[in-house]
Amino acid sequence: MRLLIVHHTPSPSTHTMLEAVRSGATDERIEGVEVVVRAALAATEVDVMAADGYVLGTPANLGYMSGALKHFFDRVYYPCLEETARRPYGLYVHGNDDTTGAVRAVEKIVTGLRWRRAQEPVTVLGEPDRQDLDACRELGAAMAAGLALDA
Repeated sequence: MRLLIVHHTPSPSTHTMLEAVRSGATDERIEGVEVVVRAALAATEVDVMAADGYVLGTPANLGYMSGALKHFFDRVYYPCLEETARRPYGLYVHGNDDTTGAVRAVEKIVTGLRWRRAQEPVTVLGEPDRQDLDACRELGAAMAAGLALDA
């Protein structure tokens, strides 16, 4: 089983959140899941089709997901539309004052892809604290563990 983490990490806060998600997903107690991490501008439809589940990470930019994550979706949407339906996804979003629009935008696109939300989105405003990073680790671990159960 393969978990693909697609992220855009332009700030120290989003990078810290990514590392927490990766840490949870690669927990040594979870066996049988390969974790692949790709920047949103580097991830391809081959990466998406080869994965069994996804974690998406983005900053909230002016009430929307990052342009990099939107570009990722634009590239992979039609090539992956049929083959990836019903695959699980998780989401983490960092914002300075609001994450609502970014979450809504991602959810509209994954609804079109027919992916299924496996975990509630992790949203963080301002500098991530220990509780926020724990939630990110739990997101990564839950996504990987869910795939391990499906193996």
